[in-house]
Amino acid sequence: MSDDQTARLGLPYLAAGQMQKHVTLNEALTRLDALVQTTAVSRTEPAQPATPPDGALYILPADATGGAWAGRPEGTLIRAEAGGWSIVDAPDGLVVLIADAGELVVRDGGAWVPLGARLEAVQGLSRFGLGTAADAVNPFAARLNKALWTALDTAGGGDGDLRLTFNKEGAADVLSLLFQSAYGGRAELGLIGDDDLRLKVSADGSVWRNAWSVDRASGQVSFDLGATRRTVTALAAGGGYAVPPWARTIEVVAIGAGGGGGAGAFGASGSRFGGGGGGAGGVSRGIWPADQLSAGLTIAVGSGGAGGSATAGSAGSGSAVYLGPTMLLVATGGGGGGLGGASSGSAGVAGAGAPNSNGGGASSVTATGAAGKSFDRPDAPGGGGAGGGLDGAGAARAGGAGGDGGALAVKAIGGPGGAGAPGGAGAVSPQPALYWAGGGGGGGGAVVSGTGHDGGGGGSAGGGGGGGGAGVAAGGVGGAGAGGLVWLIAQG
Repeated sequence: MSDDQTARLGLPYLAAGQMQKHVTLNEALTRLDALVQTTAVSRTEPAQPATPPDGALYILPADATGGAWAGRPEGTLIRAEAGGWSIVDAPDGLVVLIADAGELVVRDGGAWVPLGARLEAVQGLSRFGLGTAADAVNPFAARLNKALWTALDTAGGGDGDLRLTFNKEGAADVLSLLFQSAYGGRAELGLIGDDDLRLKVSADGSVWRNAWSVDRASGQVSFDLGATRRTVTALAAGGGYAVPPWARTIEVVAIGAGGGGGAGAFGASGSRFGGGGGGAGGVSRGIWPADQLSAGLTIAVGSGGAGGSATAGSAGSGSAVYLGPTMLLVATGGGGGGLGGASSGSAGVAGAGAPNSNGGGASSVTATGAAGKSFDRPDAPGGGGAGGGLDGAGAARAGGAGGDGGALAVKAIGGPGGAGAPGGAGAVSPQPALYWAGGGGGGGGAVVSGTGHDGGGGGSAGGGGGGGGAGVAAGGVGGAGAGGLVWLIAQG
């Protein structure tokens, strides 16, 4: 123990019988003024100020300049007093507030280090605010742009894992993460009022909707408003199709084009049959895993068959789906209606499928032309109606009605058969975003003089064209078949 000064702060003792004791006492008080509740103006200011206030403390940086500062070691605590400067010996453990930086540093091993670097444990805090003020409602509050939690690795004495544990008192309580925008709740994830994990969302912070939940006992996931994404792409012309990256399956409905109706027979006498109705396009379906189709698909869409003009109707062409050179699916076109003659006006055959589509109607001279088929395949397009015929006595028959498309689905009405008039066009689907089948065209009516009436065109997609009616000078022209269509349904 020194007889001259205190052991830790180095405050000078008054000696017995000392003259001018006030000098020693004032030195001790000056030192206490520097070391009690110590505040330094700066520890980065490099230039000695010309007129500092009395009592101003500085911690010198490296290479400080000025008559009293130059050459002093970095970290020196120096005090201004009465126009001069004096060095203040700083013991280890001295905590100093740096005024211009708003930080606390502590003397440790002859150096100044941030106070936080020496806080091994901080226990029992009731509030903690980082960049903002904590309060009774939010005893922990942080205002920042980024935060990082990282595991303590094995090299640092940890095990490399990081697990955050949150606990609530009972099942009926809430344990959640609440996500806000402008302080309005938008999503909440956690154990909200029970012990099942759930996610809720809100547009306004007051009305909340469950998005999904996970049953804690079974692990079953329930989506309250559904979770499947589904998009439908309808292609009425050929081209490429890129499989969406989110899709899990691709379902395809391919509809072949409808066949054209045949032309009606003509002549001055005898039996003269109307043209046969064109067959509806075939329908094929397929469903495939999307990850097997990443190269993309190539789509061919069939063209409708032309109606016959003094000829049979043309067959519609098929629609198909290809993966590279491999054809994955095909829907054949409907057959063209036969040319009316002295003995027949044959029906166009149905496009092939499983089952086959709806065929066209056959002509007659003793009754109304046969209607196009609707129920051979009730989900498919309708066949074209036959044109009306003329018998040997000159009795004119009406054309047959076109078959309804999608008769047991979203019905597209077949065109009416003409009675002394052209056949009506088949209707398109009344809900094209929901269904695709078109109605068949109606057959044209026969005439006892002049030219037979034309058949109606098939309704898209895949409807057969109606046959032309018989005439004397010329037969009616058959109606054109409707083009095909390919629906691609991506689901994920």
